[in-house]
Amino acid sequence: MNFSFRQIVLLLSMQFLLAPVSVLAQPVNEERDVLYWYDPMSPQQRFDEPGPSPFMDMDLVPRYAEQDADSEGRSVMRIAPGIMQNLGMRLATVSREPVRVSIVATGQITFNQRDLAVVQARSGGFVERVYGLAPQDLIEQGAPIADLLVPEWAAVQEEYLALRSLNEPSLIAAARQRMRLAGMSDALIRQLERSGRAQPFWTLRSPIDGVVQSLDVREGMTLSAGSTLAQINGLNTVWLLIEVPEAQIASLEAGQKIQARLPALPGETLEGTIETLLPEASRDSRTVQVRVVLDNAQQRLRPGMTAEVSLDRQEAAALVVPTEALIRTGRRTLVMVAEEKGRFRPVEVRIGRETEDKTVVLDGLEEGRQVVASGQFLLDSEASLRGLTATPTTPATPMSAPAPMLHESEGTIVGLDDDMLFLEHGPFETLNMPGMTMGFPLSDPSLLEGLQENDRVRVGVRESDEGLTIDKIEKLGGQP
Repeated sequence: MNFSFRQIVLLLSMQFLLAPVSVLAQPVNEERDVLYWYDPMSPQQRFDEPGPSPFMDMDLVPRYAEQDADSEGRSVMRIAPGIMQNLGMRLATVSREPVRVSIVATGQITFNQRDLAVVQARSGGFVERVYGLAPQDLIEQGAPIADLLVPEWAAVQEEYLALRSLNEPSLIAAARQRMRLAGMSDALIRQLERSGRAQPFWTLRSPIDGVVQSLDVREGMTLSAGSTLAQINGLNTVWLLIEVPEAQIASLEAGQKIQARLPALPGETLEGTIETLLPEASRDSRTVQVRVVLDNAQQRLRPGMTAEVSLDRQEAAALVVPTEALIRTGRRTLVMVAEEKGRFRPVEVRIGRETEDKTVVLDGLEEGRQVVASGQFLLDSEASLRGLTATPTTPATPMSAPAPMLHESEGTIVGLDDDMLFLEHGPFETLNMPGMTMGFPLSDPSLLEGLQENDRVRVGVRESDEGLTIDKIEKLGGQP
């Protein structure tokens, strides 16, 4: 925990200001109950009897019952009003109010993959002509792509025309079916019936309006049946794929409204609706993609454009405190609760979703309580020095108290110890931590089995009071 110079000076002063009588050598008040004896410079160590301090050249100081306990016997400490003002302490009230979930994420415009046309050769043949097209060209429905010569079609068309002159309905129907099996469309068959002339050439045309994604046809090519000649993607609608951190995905659902702002359209806000939450999370960024379909009739939205997306949702009322009032240690979360007569005590809380500048409290506080919203870190340090313990929350089930998040990255082992792994690693994206070389303690020394220096590994670390601890190691690259 890092403090500014001013905070350090105030913290040192608090050792004497918060309880000025207790830190000075003084006779024992026989009318008050002594809980224990301690050295103010090492308050964690407690003694049952008075005497000289083993740490400093001074006598032990008594700690009286009413100094560190409220009417219910819970650990507290007192702070004079003047000291509260000097420390800049500010109180906030625990309240119950509707929770508005607001998520800001980045997104990217992509093609609507449902509006994709694949143009193929219906029969084997030769490319006689290719019209002036290239990938990324815009094309209209019905526009020509290439002229193909299909020798097989000439034979079946001549057969049909010969049989038609015999006026035999069954033979004519059979000849028409052979043309279909050769790959001719019904439109081409009707054209033959109207013209009465065999036509071995076929003009390949675009089935939709859109953009040419690929063009795999050249003049003089020989084609086989089923060859893919072009892919055309429509542009009337596009997809907006939004990257949402997996920790926030529970507050989203299909049908929810979003607002998107694009650098390419300054001053405009586009509105859309979540179509679906994709089922797979990104292993590298630990995000889940959310898909939104946007209308693009004017074709101003181009695949590849980026967007800043706001996703808001109003939920039921819940107990909330200012986020700045929380003290996060890695293993638990604390608040400093204000009692009567300038008394304060640490309380452990179980928290839920964070929204804007407030956080939902699931357990540990009641509505109407006052908590310290500014200066609480100094109080927490003082409480630790005095050995005050936080009031624990009600034991939670495993589902309501998940383990700390696992943060993953890849790296190369540069050193091994009994319970340490020294790693040259890449960035931990979910921690906003850049790549560097450092040592990590292990949650279990057996994780080092089978590993040696220069091995490429993927590690998973968790935050704790002691820092980052490795909980998972996976060897990469198919190494033995």
